[in-house]
Amino acid sequence: MNKKELCKRYMVFILGLFFAGIGVAFTKQGNLGVSPVSSVANIVSLKFNFMSLGNWLIVWNCVLIAGQILVLRNNFKLYQLLQIPLSFLFGWFTDFGMWMVRSITVTNYGMQLLLLVVGIVILSFGISLSVIANVILNSGEALVRAISDTWHKEFGNVKVSFDVTCVIVAVILSYVFFGTIVGTREGTIISALCTGIVVKWITKRIKTIVERFLLA
Repeated sequence: MNKKELCKRYMVFILGLFFAGIGVAFTKQGNLGVSPVSSVANIVSLKFNFMSLGNWLIVWNCVLIAGQILVLRNNFKLYQLLQIPLSFLFGWFTDFGMWMVRSITVTNYGMQLLLLVVGIVILSFGISLSVIANVILNSGEALVRAISDTWHKEFGNVKVSFDVTCVIVAVILSYVFFGTIVGTREGTIISALCTGIVVKWITKRIKTIVERFLLA
């Protein structure tokens, strides 16, 4: 892979982060719950609102990177530290998305569902771009990959376990902070069930176009 192609791949990856951040913002505005991997940061941002959701996502992603280092130890490669600046970008993009959707007034459940669906589609588009770019995994997927490779477990099974663990932690924190479940609702479950399907559907339709750009 030459430098030109590598630069293009990181451009596409960063564009994917941008759309992923916007997608998270739409689901957040719908108030039906964000994606499982963002659910912990979402709960913490509700309790400690001196920092934005985007900033808490940066902190959470850095925690996940630390988890990779603990799991991989000497097998952790230096280039994987690129996840840190990329996590900052994702957090900033999420906050930009929150600024974009701040004026959307949610008046009924139908509007909440619409924002959730739009958010899932935009998030999935972002993930598809990141997957096609094929340069580095986001921190959540990278931790899942680290666990899968280290303990020789099926990636898909570890991914499901990871998502469930994130939701459980979010629910526990919600009870600790608020005495009830907040910020983690049916939207989180819908996102967990549907995002992968939508990613596959979108990837199938844009992969040829994006790869033509990458290889040009």
